[in-house]
Amino acid sequence: MVTITESAQEYLAELLSKQDDALGVRVFINQPGTPRAETCIAYCREGDVQEGDEEHVFEQFTAWFESRSLPFLEDALVDYSKDRMGGQLTIKAPNAKMPRVDENSPLEDRINYILYNEVNPALAAHGGEVSLVELTEDHFAVLRFGGGCQGCSAVDQTLKGGVEKTLLEQLPQLAGVRDMTDHTDRSQAYY
Repeated sequence: MVTITESAQEYLAELLSKQDDALGVRVFINQPGTPRAETCIAYCREGDVQEGDEEHVFEQFTAWFESRSLPFLEDALVDYSKDRMGGQLTIKAPNAKMPRVDENSPLEDRINYILYNEVNPALAAHGGEVSLVELTEDHFAVLRFGGGCQGCSAVDQTLKGGVEKTLLEQLPQLAGVRDMTDHTDRSQAYY
């Protein structure tokens, strides 16, 4: 789980003491499981706690860890170091960009894992990439192509013959894929 050092706990408690309406802090990851993952600590106010969040009571404050972010926060470290300019809070989450996924992981995490470990390395040869925008209730993966794939004349073949085939072979519970990319912009297209 997440380790918050004593110096970080003191620093966060000091920040929280200046907030009248903060209940504690909330720790989460934006875009977890992707190269754009960003670990965040925010003030937690009334209405911010979500069902499934994991609560941890420290000596001077309470922290809530977003349930969706928990596998990505494994082995994370929050530390505070004083320096001449005051100090710096650092968050190291080695699993934020690529968690440990298995058959029990959420479908969205498994899709991202396949996209970033199998599909994107192949697309990178043409300067392209694909990312998951959302997973619909009827189990369609809505994707967005970028780089050399955006506006490429072969994108339909890539979508059906490459990306969809790869995902469906490994994730049979997935109904299919949909592309929401604006392919009218051909400025970086590979073909």
